[in-house]
Amino acid sequence: MAYYQFGPDDLVFNILKANPRVQFFVYQNAVFFNNKPEIIGDRSTSNINGVPPGYISLYELNVDRTANDLIYPFITKNGSLTTFSTMSTREFNSDFQYGDTITGSYPLSASISKDYFAQGQSRIKIDALQNTLNYYAPLSKHYQYNTSLGDKSDQEIGLVSIPSIFYGSKIEKGTVELNFYISGTLAAQLKDINKNGELIQVGGAANDLGASNGSGSVAGVVLYNEGFIVLTGSWDIDPDHTEAYTGGGPTNPKWTFFARGANDGTSTSIPSSSYGLKFSGSTETPVLTMFANADRGMLNFSNNPTFVSHSQSISGITSSYGYQEPSTVLIKNTVSGAYSDYNESFKKQTFISKIGIYDEDMNLIAVAKLATPVKKTEERDLTFKLKLDI
Repeated sequence: MAYYQFGPDDLVFNILKANPRVQFFVYQNAVFFNNKPEIIGDRSTSNINGVPPGYISLYELNVDRTANDLIYPFITKNGSLTTFSTMSTREFNSDFQYGDTITGSYPLSASISKDYFAQGQSRIKIDALQNTLNYYAPLSKHYQYNTSLGDKSDQEIGLVSIPSIFYGSKIEKGTVELNFYISGTLAAQLKDINKNGELIQVGGAANDLGASNGSGSVAGVVLYNEGFIVLTGSWDIDPDHTEAYTGGGPTNPKWTFFARGANDGTSTSIPSSSYGLKFSGSTETPVLTMFANADRGMLNFSNNPTFVSHSQSISGITSSYGYQEPSTVLIKNTVSGAYSDYNESFKKQTFISKIGIYDEDMNLIAVAKLATPVKKTEERDLTFKLKLDI
């Protein structure tokens, strides 16, 4: 087997940037992600990925498995003191003896969630975002935690949390869109049209009612890097419609009620209202491009036993003084002719079907397989372009 080292011009490092479009739809306490329906498997009695609709399963483990047949992570407690990152040192020392097996669970999943805070209600999550909101205040005064526009420590607020697995490194500015539907009709729409994080009411039936119902008003802000949407718009979107948005008595729809039922722990049915959330993420994937060269006059020998003519001994001569391979073994002529009764002249040729990539310690780290083996002759130069996401 031949080994070659990549030259300085054979390796190219790039970053692949993409903006995947994501959309969620919330209705009747259920979340739907990218319009994917619930799919029942052959063995599972729920969604085939083992997670509820609207969730994404990390690495898609435990696909179509029963509850008694799930794979799971495990670690044996030993002198290396290795454990799961989610386990505290106290738990590791007090709850397990050496030799015990520590187990976890799959799948790891994520989805959006909604939190609603009434005026005067305790709000630990909002308080935790105080410094972050003030940091972005130069972009818009609506980010400020406490201002003449409102005090986020006390005012009515809706918080939509988006895990980073859905958007990558950040949410792309100018792509956020919130749609509030009542009886299937678009009642109001928010967009960050100025790309500064302000969510402005730009559409829907509420805009036809004028400024008193939010037309052109800022209903909240987006934390692009952190994955949060903070909604403060408390005006009535539809003054003629009421539902039990807070779990109590009927009230008019507001932007603070947006995404009601999105993993918020509520069970009250809201049959007439539904919500749509759209945005684009921003992902950066490092890509290594490698050029594997098969130069002229090289790689024209094979260790495959079929490379030599049939019925020949290829065993070497061994003695206490050394080892000598046979020098008269004939290579099989694999050159095909155009006529059945005519043999072409002998030429060395091989067929390249795989390319192995090794690290500096000669450990095989990747294998590139060709769909069709490529013929390599002595007078032929070949270059294979390989790409690897790193």
